[in-house]
Amino acid sequence: MFRRTLLALCVMAGFAVVACAKTESWLEVRTPHFIVLSNSSEKQARHVADQFERMRTVFHKEFPNAHVDAGSPIIVIAVKDKRDFQALEPEVYLAKGQLNLSGLFLRAADKNYVLLRLDAEGEHPYATVYHEYTHFISSGAEEWVPLWLNEGLAEFYQNTEIKEKEVLLGEPSAENLLLLRQNRMLPLTTLLAVDYNSPYYHEENRGSIFYAESWALTHYLEIKDRQENTEHLLDYVKLVSSKVDAVTAATRAFGDLKSLEKELERYVSQGTFFHFQMPGFTEVDASAFKVDSLTLTQADAVRADFLAYNQRVNDSRALLDRVLQEDPSNVAAHETMGFLAFREGKLEEAEKWYEQAVKLDSQNFLAHYYYASIAMREGPNPSRATQIEASLRTATKLNPSFAPAFDRLATFYGMQHKNLDEAHLLSLRAVELDPGNVGFRLNAANVLIAMERPKEAIVVLQNAMKLASNPEQAAAIQSELQSVQQYQAEREREEQESRESSQQRQSEGQSSSPDERPQAGPPVPDHPEDDRHGPRRTVKGTLRDLQCSPPATMRLKVESAAKPVDLRTRNYYKVQYSVLNITLPDDFNPCRDLEGMRAKVEYFEGLNGSGGGQIISIELTK
Repeated sequence: MFRRTLLALCVMAGFAVVACAKTESWLEVRTPHFIVLSNSSEKQARHVADQFERMRTVFHKEFPNAHVDAGSPIIVIAVKDKRDFQALEPEVYLAKGQLNLSGLFLRAADKNYVLLRLDAEGEHPYATVYHEYTHFISSGAEEWVPLWLNEGLAEFYQNTEIKEKEVLLGEPSAENLLLLRQNRMLPLTTLLAVDYNSPYYHEENRGSIFYAESWALTHYLEIKDRQENTEHLLDYVKLVSSKVDAVTAATRAFGDLKSLEKELERYVSQGTFFHFQMPGFTEVDASAFKVDSLTLTQADAVRADFLAYNQRVNDSRALLDRVLQEDPSNVAAHETMGFLAFREGKLEEAEKWYEQAVKLDSQNFLAHYYYASIAMREGPNPSRATQIEASLRTATKLNPSFAPAFDRLATFYGMQHKNLDEAHLLSLRAVELDPGNVGFRLNAANVLIAMERPKEAIVVLQNAMKLASNPEQAAAIQSELQSVQQYQAEREREEQESRESSQQRQSEGQSSSPDERPQAGPPVPDHPEDDRHGPRRTVKGTLRDLQCSPPATMRLKVESAAKPVDLRTRNYYKVQYSVLNITLPDDFNPCRDLEGMRAKVEYFEGLNGSGGGQIISIELTK
């Protein structure tokens, strides 16, 4: 929750983070589901860990179908005061007049961070813990859930009170009520439309009203639905998840907004408020908590990583330089340096940092994952394929819940056109772990195409279309879907023609005398696509006259020193691409980028001796 207090800020140019932490001691508390790092006392750090574990239990009971556990670690940095908090919080909140935070949730593809102030005041001292964990639970829907509801639910659950034999949910917020009663409330059309760029989300005076009113509207709708046995709030969620804008969806679900404004004003001014009571225990085995002391260097490495993900690059680098000077073998620092280089597009530099991290600590799944992912972006170089495969396999074993590693390994096998059955299972695992990730579903469809199973690929793409979060994503899926549908239609046409031809030959054979029957089958076509048993040849030259047609047919000519060679493939997903002394663009597309490139091409020569054939692999060179 956000607090409205002013404390001194510890700032000393670019050395603020280092200077403020020089004399502090840090410790780490590990629980079954969280890692808490704190510069406070062990008692307080343990209590924070206990509160997170208890809140996880509450959410598991309240939302049994929700994903309450992450595939990557939830790291809680619990600092003792505002000075230490401001050394880490987003820079946008450091400007004068911005909201004074006491906690924030930072979610990335590979990890989750919570930053907490332990000196926050209020009736519920761990309100920030509950607030930020609510954000974690709902983070998968942040792309489409309106900001007012996202923050309103967090404010609603932050006042949770966990007692010995029961849990109280949705207790009224005295602070929010006082603020709303002393100030003019926002029009609902304004409240519903607030986004992350709005001043109502950042500026202290406006932001305070926004959070308070978001809580009030959420509380009113939750209680009203429960008392009247209705589902208006659920109806609203369904509408916005279907791309209906927040204001229109509210009108449809809640009725006239002017009338709702008046009801909300009356609700805020009343003297009695209801809340929910959840019976049952939330026992936590505190004996399972593991407490370790951290050196300042170890703590700085974690804080530098948080700063890197929090877009405070200069502060992150200042800490990393100090960490690596004092501990050149610090794995976490190598990983963060790799992340910073990767985000800046310096792939070679990033790869070196991650490669060193892998060598320093083979038990770090993120180091293995990032090393392999970057190497794959440069093209499936055969000389590195073994290490890429090994690193991705290690990542999946070290963290069986980390979906991206399974997706990358499936994609790697698809690019190599090997272990396709396993690649399919890996894709299914990635989708199972992260059902809302459209990219995983697209990659799963590509694996099925490589397996010559277009019907199943079509089903996967149709399901992916339902999850598209923006028009660009939907257009990309639709284009892929149409291409595969055309491919499937062509296969069915060819199969039908083959059946008809076979039936005709059988009919002609049955009606002819033995002497009139054909002595051989139909003529062998020019290097038939399914016959991959001709002589293997290699040709070096420049790729010219590139032509692609749906869904994945490609024809090209290799201009060599001897003579041009015409080659083709009916499925360029099967072609093994590699690079030598060059780097491919991130969005490499064979049908667009191969024209004019130098390459060594391996192919099956046509059986009729024409010199052309079917492409096996293409190695691109300078």
